Amino acid sequence: MKEQKEFFATAVGPWTDAGGGITEKVLSHDAQDGALTRLARWAPGTTSGTEVIRHEYVEEVYLLEGELTDLTLEQTFGPGDYACRPPGMPHGPYVTVGGCTMLEVRYSAR
Repeated sequence: MKEQKEFFATAVGPWTDAGGGITEKVLSHDAQDGALTRLARWAPGTTSGTEVIRHEYVEEVYLLEGELTDLTLEQTFGPGDYACRPPGMPHGPYVTVGGCTMLEVRYSAR
């Protein structure tokens, strides 16, 4: 279960390296089941690779700033755009030319 937290300033605290041009601020995490809520910031020119992505958890993404292009769909998304992906849903790969920041929520489908 995620740790109980009341409102707190997300601007406080460092961004940490998540690899591949992505930095993150983890807002909450459950180490037991992998549930995660984070802010993810993609640097300009970051790509998710060349392969379509699939994972075993529900993922919700809300773009806060910048742009993110889905190379399979050939469509660019921006601030206010939202995705909800059930386990196994194919998506991406992605690239951002100018960078982007998103709120990402992951949790088990059970």
